[in-house]
Amino acid sequence: MAEEQVATVKFANQPKLFGKWDYDEVQVTDQCFKDYIAVQTSKSRVFVPHTAGRYQRKKFRKAQCPIVERLAGALMFHGRNTGKKVKAVAIIRHAFEIVHLLTGKNPLAVLSLAVQRGGAREDFTKVGTGGVAKQQAVDVAPIRRVNEAVHNLAKGVRDSVFKKMKTIAEALADELIAAANEDGQKSYTIKKRDELEKVAKTNR
Repeated sequence: MAEEQVATVKFANQPKLFGKWDYDEVQVTDQCFKDYIAVQTSKSRVFVPHTAGRYQRKKFRKAQCPIVERLAGALMFHGRNTGKKVKAVAIIRHAFEIVHLLTGKNPLAVLSLAVQRGGAREDFTKVGTGGVAKQQAVDVAPIRRVNEAVHNLAKGVRDSVFKKMKTIAEALADELIAAANEDGQKSYTIKKRDELEKVAKTNR
């Protein structure tokens, strides 16, 4: 009597973004970002970046928000796009497919690298009293670096597609790849980072 063959079914122990992109392939190489780019914790590993979490209710809680969802929130500007999160998520999903086709890499890893490299490490502020103020260079906190990188990614994408034939998903894919490669010629995010650090350097 022939032995019965039992088919083994593999179940997903960990969720993948959009059911496709694996979070385990994302490496946060810069130690200062470990707690601010949410990809490794169980709560930040979601199928769809639409958790409806109230991250604004407490200071620094937005650091727990999945980084893809933070990008979706940044894309929901201005006016006619306000509140259209499903539309923003669809744009990101399409852009991730383009990134994978162009680079062959996991788009989550490309986004993580773009955010790590997109934030300025040095900024400047005004110090002084009695009407006498001068600019002073200061170090930038990790959470602010993430905030600035996400903001500049979204702003650069919006500006590049305004009254253009290019779709916003294509522009987002190009911006993510250029920022991850630190291409200051093509990436708005890297260009803004370099400008800020240049001004900060003169005010040391």
